[in-house]
Amino acid sequence: MKIKYLHIFVFTLFFHWAYSQEKKDNFSLQFKIKYENESLIQNKKYISLSKDTLQFETFRFYVSNLKFILNDNSEIVEDNSYHLIDIDEPSSQLISISKKSNKQIKRVVFSLGIDSTASVSGALSGDLDPTKGMYWAWQSGYINFKIEGKSSSCKTRNNAFQFHVGGYLKPNYAIRTIELNTKNSNFEVVIDLAQLFNQIKLSEINSIMIPGSKASDIADKAKLMFSISEFSPNEK
Repeated sequence: MKIKYLHIFVFTLFFHWAYSQEKKDNFSLQFKIKYENESLIQNKKYISLSKDTLQFETFRFYVSNLKFILNDNSEIVEDNSYHLIDIDEPSSQLISISKKSNKQIKRVVFSLGIDSTASVSGALSGDLDPTKGMYWAWQSGYINFKIEGKSSSCKTRNNAFQFHVGGYLKPNYAIRTIELNTKNSNFEVVIDLAQLFNQIKLSEINSIMIPGSKASDIADKAKLMFSISEFSPNEK
């Protein structure tokens, strides 16, 4: 009987070690949605550099082709890398990565949007499910990012602005590559909507609903929203 209990004890210790080791070998990438220096609050009033009042109701965007460049230039590449980040879903703002390296991360790279392969693949599941409200049709593909809200500068119904930015075909290719350098493997990706709306005058442009040159221009401006915020391990 003692031998039997000893076997159970050893097995339990091994299980806990394996589980803790698995957790240790995983890491996560956190996205923080902000307006300037504070977390974005839906329907709160903000003011851009153009003196536009802003109230954000919807903010969603796709992150794909995620990879990490290590200090020896080797890479950690996520397989089947498609994530829908949604301000309404806090859990979506944390991406768990199944692999970890003891080497330091020096750069994180991802696409803002969905590539042509996924766009023409038809009905897909998970974050690519068309029921998520981020898919037009195979001719136009996915909406790379969607921002909706209200501004007194918009002479539209209910003072609404709508930016549905996408397009995977040239010359209106709206997918953008984001490359962010870091000197610290402990970091978050910050998305600051002020960096986009400080470049826009809502009295002049407040609605994009199809691929085109205007969508491509907004996609270029949107790259400036992304930055790295580093922290020490003791801050988390």
